Amino acid sequence: MYSRKNNTQRARDVMRKKVVYIDGMATAKEAVDLMRAEKVDTLIVKKRHEDDAFGIVELQDLINGVIIPDRNSSEVNVYEIMKKPAISVPSSMDIRYVANFLIRTQIRRAPVEENGEYVGMISISSLILHNMEF
Repeated sequence: MYSRKNNTQRARDVMRKKVVYIDGMATAKEAVDLMRAEKVDTLIVKKRHEDDAFGIVELQDLINGVIIPDRNSSEVNVYEIMKKPAISVPSSMDIRYVANFLIRTQIRRAPVEENGEYVGMISISSLILHNMEF
């Protein structure tokens, strides 16, 4: 039988602590190479200036923006395929609300923010895998 955990879990408890950044002018090939090297499937696209917003690029963006349209990955820049702005969640948010937020906004993963900085990444799959009792 399913039993609810007594203590409230927060985004910080479930997030993956690795956050990897890339420049928007980098190519899709460079993004893939960085993802492989860092063993991540999401990159945060750096701001161009102080008033700009962070972007986010995921494997799905590479599939939709490069592979499906049969474009050369060395000729596609990250800024062409990224999503912007990156939608983040606070590190203190209850994971039930994180899950609800991700589902309602139809995003798979989001940066976790604390004190104005990204400190991790959280995804629907990490929420499921972390909370399933097998």
